[in-house]
Amino acid sequence: MRLNLLVWRQPNATSPGKMVPYTLEDISAEMSFLEMLDVLNESLIRRGEEPVAFDSDCREGICGSCGIVIDGRAHGPLPNTTACQLHLRVYHDGDTITIEPWRARAFPIVKDLSVDRSALDRVVAAGGFISVNVGGAPQANGLPIPKHLAEAAMDAAACIQCGACVAQCKNASAALFTGAKISHLALLPQGEAERVSRARAMVRQMDLEGFGSCSNEGECEAVCPKGIRISSIARMNREFIGASLSGWAS
Repeated sequence: MRLNLLVWRQPNATSPGKMVPYTLEDISAEMSFLEMLDVLNESLIRRGEEPVAFDSDCREGICGSCGIVIDGRAHGPLPNTTACQLHLRVYHDGDTITIEPWRARAFPIVKDLSVDRSALDRVVAAGGFISVNVGGAPQANGLPIPKHLAEAAMDAAACIQCGACVAQCKNASAALFTGAKISHLALLPQGEAERVSRARAMVRQMDLEGFGSCSNEGECEAVCPKGIRISSIARMNREFIGASLSGWAS
């Protein structure tokens, strides 16, 4: 299979970037998208050119490291799929594919397709944890949790912090990510003790990082590889308003 690529090349955050065309021949339809980029880089290295920088780690759709915009859609055309799990069988011989990095003020470009997503780490560090010392792990059935709450918490906890929601949102909002991190702890009794301070701190940090506001259009939900629902954003808003009314958000 022959593929024509338009790849964003940018040496660093302060230098201008541009789209650069490449052509790959004899590409297997069974390759993953990142394997195709590996093939591209091998050919560039053989020609003495600089390889394309991009982020990856587990390549199993688990870690959330991979993150590229493919033909205008974060992670590519398939729903509930990370870029590393996107296979070239969805493309046809002679197709042209445009490949760009996440674009958001809070995600400065490091090089080419690689961006700095540490802003998401700082949002989590602001309150996405349980710090109460509860001793050893209790028995699994020692703390009854209604099934619908346990399932909702697990759905929110599925977020892999890839940043696709930010990249796809026209406002570069991190509301879906932050909402998921707040929701999975707010729904469980273990997170109750810090529920108010958590919502206050994480929303404040999200704003400090320069993420945009949510306009509730659902692009984030559409590209989330783990299917996080925008109901998490509604829950985040309820948690934050509750924290404000409680007198904690002074």
